[in-house]
Amino acid sequence: MKINFLVLAVCALWVSSEVLLVVTKRSQKGQAKAADRGSQKLLWATILISITIAVLAQRGDVGAVPGLRSLWDIIGQVLIAGGLAIRWAAILTLKDFFTVDIAIVPDQRIIDRGIYRFIRHPSYTGSLISFLGLGITFANWLSILAIIIPITGAFLYRVRIEEAELHRAFGDEYAAYVQRTRRFVPFLFLA
Repeated sequence: MKINFLVLAVCALWVSSEVLLVVTKRSQKGQAKAADRGSQKLLWATILISITIAVLAQRGDVGAVPGLRSLWDIIGQVLIAGGLAIRWAAILTLKDFFTVDIAIVPDQRIIDRGIYRFIRHPSYTGSLISFLGLGITFANWLSILAIIIPITGAFLYRVRIEEAELHRAFGDEYAAYVQRTRRFVPFLFLA
């Protein structure tokens, strides 16, 4: 299989941005109480294993998606870039309240402006869209499933931990926010 240079460039930008976040946006001891419960490590391990399986699956003929390979590359790249844009819009909206580990930082408050007005976890939504795009660039149904199913499961696990921490920290205020927003997709999917 010939690898599209633009796909590699988009993926390199994506990975670089995630590494930058891990280096710069981890909660500091004394600054926040981490409540991650290993969800970040589980998420990273799931991502690495899923992508490895997806790469291996697309090397065979089973599950190949019919059509022009370049069309799947374009659709995948648009989804990866769109997902990154959503993720970064969410991160920039949260500013100092965003951490890669689950943590409540001093003076934190519930942000309900911008994309957070409609969904509680736009950063995760953006990531899931990007992972769908990555799966599509493989042009293989098995690869898409190998990426989407386990990674979505890992994000759902992380969201349960994060929401429990937010309920603990903000009580009724967070409960009211939950009532007027959705987790991942505005107006539908997983209240």
